[in-house]
Amino acid sequence: MAKHLLTVLVENHAGVLSRVSGLFSRRGFNIDSLAVGVTENPDISRITIVVDGDDYIVDQVTKQLNKLINVLKIKQLEKSDSVSRELALIKVSASAQTRAEIIQIVEIFRAKIVDVSKSTLTIEASGSSDKVNALEDMLKQFGVVEIVRTGTIAIERGNKYIKAKNDEE
Repeated sequence: MAKHLLTVLVENHAGVLSRVSGLFSRRGFNIDSLAVGVTENPDISRITIVVDGDDYIVDQVTKQLNKLINVLKIKQLEKSDSVSRELALIKVSASAQTRAEIIQIVEIFRAKIVDVSKSTLTIEASGSSDKVNALEDMLKQFGVVEIVRTGTIAIERGNKYIKAKNDEE
């Protein structure tokens, strides 16, 4: 099965995210990643969903999402026509002996250290999910204390953009 990237424009109202995620659970579809935030229009939010499945599953999800009243527009983004990123905060054990090696790894991944304590470093990393996974794997040897990931967000490349139905006039 392949990963599919859906971007869904919805009305920015309470309960919309719950209805969208509920649709997935009722139908037994698994969400790999879900990120939501307001758009350039404060009345509209964008939900970015990564779904693992075949074309049939994505087609069914799209049809069901279109039935929800607060959904304005749904589009499947192709990797070649979009830019996607994920943000992660990774807290890792760091002794005096391992600190320099951790800092070197962080620099190689073009990440940054955003918090320092006597026994830990907190690293901020952004990029593709593969990049974040690779950094996490490199840091496991030191002891990952805690990790927080945003999930994937994405936008179409170039001058393409997704308009909500009510913005098309």
